Amino acid sequence: MSTKVLIIGTGLGGLSTALRLSSKGYEVEMVEKYHQAGGRLNLLEKDGFKFDMAPTFFSMSYEFEELIKDCKIDMPFEFVELDPLYSVHFEGDKRSYLIYKNLKKLAIEFQQIEPDFEKKIEKFLKAAGEIFHDTEDIVIRRNFDSLTQYLFKLSTVPIKHAPKMFRSMWAEMERNFESFEVKVIFSLVGFFLGATPFDTPAVYTLLNYTEMVHDGYHNVKGGMYKIVEGILKELDKQQVKIHYNTEITSFSSEDGKVSSFSDSCGKEWKADQFVVNADAAWFRGAIMKRAAFSERKLDAKKWTLAPLTIYLGLDIKVPDMYHHNYFLRRNFKEYAEKIFKNKIKLDKPYYYVNIQSMHNPDYAPPGKESIFILCPVPDLRYKPDWSDDHQIADGIIQDLSERTGFDFRKHTETRVILNPEQWQKMFGLYRGSGLGLAHDLNQVGGFRPKNKDETFKNLYYVGASTVPGTGLPMTVISSRLVTERIQKDNGTLSQK
Repeated sequence: MSTKVLIIGTGLGGLSTALRLSSKGYEVEMVEKYHQAGGRLNLLEKDGFKFDMAPTFFSMSYEFEELIKDCKIDMPFEFVELDPLYSVHFEGDKRSYLIYKNLKKLAIEFQQIEPDFEKKIEKFLKAAGEIFHDTEDIVIRRNFDSLTQYLFKLSTVPIKHAPKMFRSMWAEMERNFESFEVKVIFSLVGFFLGATPFDTPAVYTLLNYTEMVHDGYHNVKGGMYKIVEGILKELDKQQVKIHYNTEITSFSSEDGKVSSFSDSCGKEWKADQFVVNADAAWFRGAIMKRAAFSERKLDAKKWTLAPLTIYLGLDIKVPDMYHHNYFLRRNFKEYAEKIFKNKIKLDKPYYYVNIQSMHNPDYAPPGKESIFILCPVPDLRYKPDWSDDHQIADGIIQDLSERTGFDFRKHTETRVILNPEQWQKMFGLYRGSGLGLAHDLNQVGGFRPKNKDETFKNLYYVGASTVPGTGLPMTVISSRLVTERIQKDNGTLSQK
């Protein structure tokens, strides 16, 4: 008799776990609150335009290759490596900076503002690479059964990296570079973590190594949602059933195990094992009613910035822009220090623009353009009222038009705005936080919510707010770690 697993949530972590478990002989069933799979890795369609809703690129593509190899299937989607990686625009600067992986090309970009750049960046990336390779197997790709075990493993990381645990990413930039622009550009990875370089530990410069040297950034041919569609096809072959528009609201237990979860319509969902792909911290508080994860205690934790997203369908093509673009200002330190707690006006925010149909022409009708704009904003703890979302969006579009010389408003054929309240409602993002729990040193590894439940021996968690952390490759790793847990606890089944 097969072992049945119910997976709650169909984000990339849930889908990857379903693929691993079903390929190893488990009977898998999934329930999903939203009307289609993918979680934040989702697709919006309107008036003939398509939009990747959130992630638009990823690093560590080899983690997807590990997933496919583990499941003994062919790769169901095709990677497209980005080079240049992205473009950066500073307010008041007529030029933009293209960030190449090729350091000689990159040195030409900065030759007027950063003397001896190539020598400096090589030294910087060498140190970042050492951190990455000295920690990836010790901290990132490992389950921890206790905080003591985690701290012991952490103690085996070479002591030379210790100072970077106690100084900020920005401080590390100041030790290596002179120009404001270079320091800002290479600290943008702090924002990728949903934090700022002033409160992100310098150890996370390892991300500079992953983007510039180790693997770079990738898109997917046909759009990021092809990842989801490809996995769904494989799950269909494995006869994995997925039930949409199904929101889990309560549970029942017996003899130290969860016996079932119930949805908002009162239907019971039974299984032998359960995996939760909702936010691991929020779910423990809201559904499992754990005092340690009450709203008061969750609000005291550090969460990543929330997303304000704008989707524009334009009636013509946009000239003279790259696929991935950051629009920044000169008040970097002030903005970073104040944006989290809503202590700065959002009339001139920092934002990211992705010309989605540039590399994926079918995302827009012929001769037209599909545009995605992301503005990281305060979460609902600090800005609960988003009745001004269209006003903020209007300001961003006006600013973008002025800085590029292209009238985005004039050529907008269709438009969708999603604010943090809507993101919270659609995907259960706690307080609208875009990437879940932040990556402070006291919220990573053994300090992060565990992927095995503290009380029930047949309940597990996967995704951004459990180990190892946020981001597409991290959730793929998370699926491997939780699968290892389940197999360790239940034995390896005969594969289908």
